[in-house]
Amino acid sequence: MLGVNKVILLGNVGKAPDVVTFPSDGVVDIKKASFPLATNEMRRNRENEHLEVTEWHNVVCWRKLADLAEKRLQKGSQVFVEGRLQSRSWEDKEGNKRYVTEVVAESIIVLNGRQRSEEVRVDPLADLLNNDTEALGDLPF
Repeated sequence: MLGVNKVILLGNVGKAPDVVTFPSDGVVDIKKASFPLATNEMRRNRENEHLEVTEWHNVVCWRKLADLAEKRLQKGSQVFVEGRLQSRSWEDKEGNKRYVTEVVAESIIVLNGRQRSEEVRVDPLADLLNNDTEALGDLPF
């Protein structure tokens, strides 16, 4: 059975992205950017008062999206993010099991100011074919 793992967020960047570059065997190094994103929701409490509730999301971008995040995002930037949820776990130095759930971005639109900024979408096959076709070896077609 197929499932759907889709996240759509519209919010504000909590701090400038943390960017890490990983060396690769190919010509281009792989870049990763991560940043917190705040989304706000209006709710009413039992006394019928309006409350603004803020939820924080960990967003991770790779390759071209990481370049966009590094160049264009700063604290307070308003962005529209489409992606998928990914959970992972690890053991810290004290032996405690740690868990994190992240939004792996597949598309980001920067909405700063009056004009919409650039949109970047991820197409893994196109990236693979454009970057390094040597890694594909002999194809059967």
